[in-house]
Amino acid sequence: MVSHPPFPNKQYQILYADPPWDYKGQLQHTGSGGKDSGGAIRHYPTISVSEMAQWNIAAISSENCLLFMWSSSPHLDQAILLGKAWGFRWATVAFVWDKCRVNPGFYTMSQCELCLVFKRGTIPRPRGTRNIRQFVQSERTKHSEKPDEVRHRIEEMFPEQSKLELFARKEVKGWDVWGLEIKQELNTEKISSESQLQNKRRTHTN
Repeated sequence: MVSHPPFPNKQYQILYADPPWDYKGQLQHTGSGGKDSGGAIRHYPTISVSEMAQWNIAAISSENCLLFMWSSSPHLDQAILLGKAWGFRWATVAFVWDKCRVNPGFYTMSQCELCLVFKRGTIPRPRGTRNIRQFVQSERTKHSEKPDEVRHRIEEMFPEQSKLELFARKEVKGWDVWGLEIKQELNTEKISSESQLQNKRRTHTN
């Protein structure tokens, strides 16, 4: 079981999640030569759906709340189960991301990833832009990193709502963030700042 940082003591109207799906230790391969791409397990701790399903996400969700959740194609059924386990109703596919490159698959070449949306209560109000496009075309960068454009589109749809990004990798203006990677990053920044302060004190003392 992966130890995760405590959830915020607050409720949100918009949740945005990119779960670290467990591939059961499998490495992923890319290209005609079957070159090892590293796979999720080499980049961050993966977590089983059964474990994530036990998390009390309802405690940080407002009465009227939307959950935007990324899912790889092999985990689509698990993503829907997880959203329901967290107290949400399945709604639809919010975004389809064209990564502008392909990976081999068992059936067709893999090129797109889905961001699903689930609903708790009713859609939060007030609404913002109502003509946001579903299709996002953005070249893939780092392993598992999602395009900032999707977050921007959610902001346009719901500009006034409280927002939390789960499994976040960086701080984002206007969003609260939660996750192992953001915790490590913030701790590193804190340690660096404290070290600089201590060095300044030593300099003045000497």
